[in-house]
Amino acid sequence: MNESPSKEFISSCYKNRNFVLGFVMVLSVIVLAIFAKQIAPFSFDEAHPKDILVSPCAKYILGTDNMGRDLFSRIVYGSRITLQVALLGAGLQLVFGVTIGLVCGYFGGLADRCLTFVADLTWCIPGMIMALAVVTIIGSGLTNAIIAIAIVNWASYARMVRAKTMSIKNQAFIETGISFGEKSIAIMFRYILPNIVPILIVTVSMQLPGTIMSTTTLSFLGVGSQPPSPDWGLMVSEGINFISRGPWLCIFPGLALVYTVFGFNILGEGLRDLLDPRMKSQ
Repeated sequence: MNESPSKEFISSCYKNRNFVLGFVMVLSVIVLAIFAKQIAPFSFDEAHPKDILVSPCAKYILGTDNMGRDLFSRIVYGSRITLQVALLGAGLQLVFGVTIGLVCGYFGGLADRCLTFVADLTWCIPGMIMALAVVTIIGSGLTNAIIAIAIVNWASYARMVRAKTMSIKNQAFIETGISFGEKSIAIMFRYILPNIVPILIVTVSMQLPGTIMSTTTLSFLGVGSQPPSPDWGLMVSEGINFISRGPWLCIFPGLALVYTVFGFNILGEGLRDLLDPRMKSQ
């Protein structure tokens, strides 16, 4: 007896090493974020003036910073910021990119040419330079940094959705919907979008590591999260000032960032192999 599609997909997930490893790594970060209060022995901003720059020990397993704050607790709470960046960043990029891509691909014409020109223009300018320019205009802060990265990265989604929309809109089931009087917005979001969802999932999973790294870089440069936030990029930036006396201030937040980005990257590769095997061959 043949397995159902859902059981077959689950079986494929178990067999895909990249997916399993990435899923476990990302899940561990999610667990840290959800149960931060239960896992962290201290609050992220709780200072212990008598324990400044204490090296890793039994009480402070990852040491303390220049204000006597427990580094392990700050890294645990920082996982919440990382997931916030991943979710909000991906959400904004999807809203911008998918909407613009659907409209351009379905209607074409002048709007398509104008928006395609804007999308191509964003590809010509280095992303970090553009993000810094946006943050300079709208102001510093984590939310503004996420918005800046979304403004920089929406074009990749828009180009992909536009191309898929143009290849789908002339198919028979779309013409059938039009003949039954379906409005254009219904055609785009009820007929075309569901056929793009698998490739969107793959694209999001592959873009997430870059989104996290870009936003963390803005925090490292001082235009993202602001003190006393336990943002990992900000922690590394602050730790550089004490690198000779407390190298753990940079090492452990950096390792947490590498672990998380690697987990999302491996998970993305696994999803790519499962949902769009053709991309693997390319």
